[in-house]
Amino acid sequence: MAESHLLVRALTAIAKSKEGLSNAEVDDLTSDSSNWMTLWVVRQLISLGFIEYKVDYFGGPGRYTLTETGRSALPAVTGQPQPKASVPAPPVPPATPKTA
Repeated sequence: MAESHLLVRALTAIAKSKEGLSNAEVDDLTSDSSNWMTLWVVRQLISLGFIEYKVDYFGGPGRYTLTETGRSALPAVTGQPQPKASVPAPPVPPATPKTA
């Protein structure tokens, strides 16, 4: 998979997108004006379990989003280290008033 620049480009773009990418956005990403290549890219990524398609029931475009499998495979495919999740600081206990 790492040898196919279209698959890697699509996977990283979907990973960077907060809401996912629509079919038209993935088509623009392949930038070869071929719906067949877009269909191939999407089918490959879905069959590998890296992305999923979410339907918008209120008339908006459906979106391709990254799955957990895709998140874990992304560093191996791109060669970039996986960003570490930020660990929230423990809550500070409230100050207790001093008594005399």
